[in-house]
Amino acid sequence: MSAPAIHPHPLPYVSLLAERALDAVDTVVIHCTELPDLAAARAYGERVLYASGTGNSGHYYIDRDGRIEEYAPPARIAHHTRGWNARSVGIELVNTGRFPDWLDSRRQAMDEPYTEAQIAALAALLQWLRGELPALAQIAGHEDLDRETVPASDDPAVAVRRKRDPGPRFPWPQVLAAVALRRLQPATEAPPV
Repeated sequence: MSAPAIHPHPLPYVSLLAERALDAVDTVVIHCTELPDLAAARAYGERVLYASGTGNSGHYYIDRDGRIEEYAPPARIAHHTRGWNARSVGIELVNTGRFPDWLDSRRQAMDEPYTEAQIAALAALLQWLRGELPALAQIAGHEDLDRETVPASDDPAVAVRRKRDPGPRFPWPQVLAAVALRRLQPATEAPPV
């Protein structure tokens, strides 16, 4: 399949991300930015958080209008899902999620729907990645793989999920119907060692 329109926008530290063989990637992790727009997501992605000179970011970002930006190529290991980075590609969909009160127990709803343009672009990107990544076989939401709870910012006695993306408004049936990938289920899948 031909590539969808992908706009290269490499992170400043992309050359510092570890390299890997494309056949090492067997999983796609779907995220939402939980930020107001693509510019805010870019600013978060550019922040250096590690001694290696790198930060947290997905590989691809899909804006509400369906524009796909590549922040890191699949041959680099981006930091997007603890325990899964070496074997996965992270795709971020621009969506407010719980912004700006991510861990406030009173504000855990994720009400913004994903746009039709985003989901169509995601399906096209996933279909293309299936041809580019020979071992790609499974897909998961960030919330499926990172199940940790933390004290709520408004009340430390209440626990909230650290990661809830892509959240309840993500159209799993539509995406799975468009792409031949098996969805990882949190109750049955152990994290990799």
